[in-house]
Order: sequence, then C-alpha cells, then structure tokens
Amino acid sequence: MWTFLIRRLLQSIIVLIGVTLISFISLQMGGDPTYLFVSENASVEEIQRAREALGFDRPLPVQYLSYVWNALHGDFGNSLSYRQPAMGVVLEAMPATIELTFFSLVLAIGLSIPLGIFAALNRGRPVDGGIMTLAMLGQSIPNFWMGIMMILYFGLYLGWFPISGHVPFLEPLFAGEFSTAFRNLPQSMYYMVLPALAVGTYTLARNARLIRSSMLEVLGQDYVRTARSKGISETRVVMHHAMRNAWLPVVTMIGLEFGFLLGGVVVVETVFSYPGIGRLVFNAINQRDIPVVQASVILLAGIFILLNLIVDLIYARLDPRVKL
Repeated sequence: MWTFLIRRLLQSIIVLIGVTLISFISLQMGGDPTYLFVSENASVEEIQRAREALGFDRPLPVQYLSYVWNALHGDFGNSLSYRQPAMGVVLEAMPATIELTFFSLVLAIGLSIPLGIFAALNRGRPVDGGIMTLAMLGQSIPNFWMGIMMILYFGLYLGWFPISGHVPFLEPLFAGEFSTAFRNLPQSMYYMVLPALAVGTYTLARNARLIRSSMLEVLGQDYVRTARSKGISETRVVMHHAMRNAWLPVVTMIGLEFGFLLGGVVVVETVFSYPGIGRLVFNAINQRDIPVVQASVILLAGIFILLNLIVDLIYARLDPRVKL
C-alpha cells in the first residue's frame, strides 16, 4: 500500500509541476508581461526600469524557478485589478464555487443512481429508451445554453427561481458563525437551483448511463443468478449483491467529477452572475489580470490532483487488485 501511495504522490507532484510550467509559458506567449504592469503612456526608460524591478529581464529558466519558489511560499503576485495578493482574491471567491459544485454533484448523483438502476432493471423497455434518450440529450446540450434557457423559462417566464445572486453558506460557516450559516442554507440552496442544474446536467446524464451499463454487466454475472435462484428478494439482490460490485467504476467517476465540475463552472457562473471563481477568472481574462488567472489555475489544478489521489486510494481500498 505504501509503495502505491508513494508512486501516486510522485505522479501528483509531476503533474503539478507541469501545470506551473504551462501557466508560466502561457504568460510568456502573450508577449512581454512588463506592459501589464505599466501605464500605456510609460516611456521606454520607465518600461525598462519596471522590467528590471519585476525580474523580467532575467533568463526564462531563472524566472520560472523564481516563480515556483514564490508560489511555494504562497506568493502569486498582486492582482492588477484588486491591488491585493492574487491568491487572496481567488480564495475569497472559492467558497461560493465549492457550494455550487458540491450542490451540483449531490443533485447529479442523487438523480443518476436511481435513474441508472431503474433503466438497467427495465432493459429494452420504453422507459429504458426514454431515460437513455434524455441522458444523450443531457450530454449533448452545452451547459451555458441550458443555463440561458433556464433563466428565460424558470426565472423570467415562471418566476420560480432567482436568475442571479448568491446567499453565502460556507463563508459564515468557516468564520464560526454557525447560526448565520444554517439560517442562510435554505436561501443559499434556493439561489443555487438553476446554476446547479445547468452545471450538473452533463454529470447527471453521464453517470446515469455509466450506472446503467455497470449494473447490466454485474446483473449478468453468475453470483447474481445464484442469489436469485436461492430465492433472495430482487431488492436485496440488486442493492446488496449487484450494487456492491457495480460501484467500482461509479466511485471513480464521482470522485473525479468534483474536479471536472470545478473547471466547468466558469461559463455558468458568468451566465448567472454567480460570484464564484469561474466568474472571477472570466473577468480576470478580460482585464488581463494574469496573476489572478495563474493563481486560479494552480489552485484548481491542486484541488483536482488531490481529489484524484483520494479516489485512487479509495479505489485501492475497494479493489486491492489495482495496487498491483
């Protein structure tokens, strides 16, 4: 187990180094970054002094090592728009995105599991075809279009849900204001219904198809037929015998989905004016606030790598064969 863990940790470190390298190179590909830190009317001498002060006159390998060293100490530079540390700006927006991502994941998992099982148990019937057709549509429709349609119909036409805004839940919870946090929870969930559906539709559709195919494979195994021949109830056969082994690919997908959803909220948060990290990155790109973009990319990559590592460990626990 320790060899497996060490190997995964080394792989995670290599991936994180690759992310820092790509984010650094992308900054250099955009041209001389010095011009982002000086005014449009700066003279040649002022630009040169700024270049030397910022260290952009040094060789690129030296700049990269300096960038990594500063990043290891939590220094990602100052935001050009907010005039404060970039990572601090990103961390302020992170709780709202985690709320939306978590709620989207719970919504997607809570619906995909019963839909996938029900479709597998009714294989070849009209209800199976209907569920799989809806799943195909859910995977085909872009989430930003889904969000716009939800705003127009459920927000503006029916007036059931708000089309923008956010009531914080995690921020007061982290601050120790538990009464405020749980008082905000119903409103927070109410504001997240539409964006969570827009974000989680693809995950819901894909997981429903995955659970269906996994269940169909397991239901055809000999031990399931043996359990049925012993007179065990169908509910116990499905939930105790079949689901126990059908969970393995599902656990992998669920663990990774949180990371995928974090990266997929950028457009949805912009559509719903949701004050999370996705909207922050979108605005930072428009304003060429490179430090904020870099800090966001590295933070999201770090979270995704950590989740991937946790999933590997859970998978190794569920199926010891993967450690080989």
